[in-house]
Amino acid sequence: MPWIIAGLVALVLLIIGIRIYRAFYDRKVPNFKGTYEFYVREGMEPSDVVDSLEASGIVLNKRSLRRTLAPLKSMRIGHYTVDAKSSSKYVARMLANGWQTPVNLTLSGTIRTPEILARKIGNQMQVDSAAVADFALSADSLARYGITPPLLFTIVIPDTYQILWTASVADIFDRFKKEADAYWDEQRVGLARKQGLTPVQVATLASIVDGETQYVPEQPTVAGVYLNRLRIGMLLQADPTVAFCYDYSLNRILTRHLDIDSPYNTYKYAGLPPGPISCPPKSCLDAVLYAQNHDYLYFCADPSFNGSHRFAATYSEHLNNARAFQRALDARTKR
Repeated sequence: MPWIIAGLVALVLLIIGIRIYRAFYDRKVPNFKGTYEFYVREGMEPSDVVDSLEASGIVLNKRSLRRTLAPLKSMRIGHYTVDAKSSSKYVARMLANGWQTPVNLTLSGTIRTPEILARKIGNQMQVDSAAVADFALSADSLARYGITPPLLFTIVIPDTYQILWTASVADIFDRFKKEADAYWDEQRVGLARKQGLTPVQVATLASIVDGETQYVPEQPTVAGVYLNRLRIGMLLQADPTVAFCYDYSLNRILTRHLDIDSPYNTYKYAGLPPGPISCPPKSCLDAVLYAQNHDYLYFCADPSFNGSHRFAATYSEHLNNARAFQRALDARTKR
């Protein structure tokens, strides 16, 4: 009988030892051989996370992962990352407590309307694009930033923002405003003042520059043209502002379109429009702040169709450039 008792004692000690080892392994030993990012979405179960992690091919001990995540009663929605230092227990605690990894929210490309901005945000974040659009168009929502809907694009600067995937719409716009305030430091406000502009006016003119050319090297030259027109009281006569009046629905701006009665129509009303006509990128903001000093008052597309423009100080010179472009356009059309 003593040997039976001894055997049972040994078995109990073995079981205890295994449990202690498993508990130690689950809590302390890294269980992944690389980095992996994943999302926990509404309705997902711990088993879904296990399946995703196992499919990544980086799990060292699948049993450890399964027994550690299986007891989870709830998981927080979010974007998470495991790496070579993560244990199974860490993953369980991470999911239970919502220890998220920020995502990159990138605003790039042409952003002409609040709806386009909303889609870009909705495609990358957990928030619904319709909710973003509602916020961006709401006077009550934007009042917290001291602006109205026409000035939306004065607080949104295209860039890459690190932010939690589950951030609320208000959190996202709070971040935009914070970064815009950081951009408009004392030096840039001083540069705007030297141009005779406020930060809002810089953003407005920058949006026109953005509408005129995507060729970054000549953006300061285009900005200089419009600044020269402003200084002498000349109408800006910027086609992008007319396109804005028609909600960017025109394939081509014709003479009959120039008579639309809107404060944004710079063919009809002097000075800058009431606010930005698009979301200007930093290159265009900088183009206004560091505008080229010249005597040009006119520009038109280059006949080479390379995306650049020809500039002129006099109207007669501008007409010559315009005729050259028209001839090139006619020749291209006949091909």
